[in-house]
Amino acid sequence: MKKILSLLLLFVSTVGFSQSEMPRIDLTTVDGNTINSKNLSKEDKVIVVSLWATWCVPCLKELDAISEIYADWQEETGVELFAVSVDDSRTVNRVKPLINGKGWDYTVLLDTNNDFQRALGAATVPLTLLVKNNEIVYRHSGYSPGAEYELYEKIKEYSN
Repeated sequence: MKKILSLLLLFVSTVGFSQSEMPRIDLTTVDGNTINSKNLSKEDKVIVVSLWATWCVPCLKELDAISEIYADWQEETGVELFAVSVDDSRTVNRVKPLINGKGWDYTVLLDTNNDFQRALGAATVPLTLLVKNNEIVYRHSGYSPGAEYELYEKIKEYSN
């Protein structure tokens, strides 16, 4: 009985913390403008939302790997990637120089209070989401080389 109760508790906590709809959270662009996360997803268009931080090596590797093939993804599917930095007030000043140096062609947003990260129930970064019609249709934590190709297969699956 204890095992069943433990499994049920684990299941409920997992379901409770995994968000299926995009939360309504105000994010800031690197230029200081405010945008609500609900406005990122446009009708019937798949978007990628990647939570990352300047201090997160796997995050940087993932965004670098995607950057190399992002233009092809856009040409084939029209997908748009929003890179949401979860850097706090101590490290957020590193974001703009880093993205300028990397030459990433993503829309970069800032979640310095981690409101968006908390609303998604994201314990760690990187966290990559596919969103269509404000519904999270795919969710992946962590990064290993080649994961960008699996992500692209999911983008194509949901773009049809």
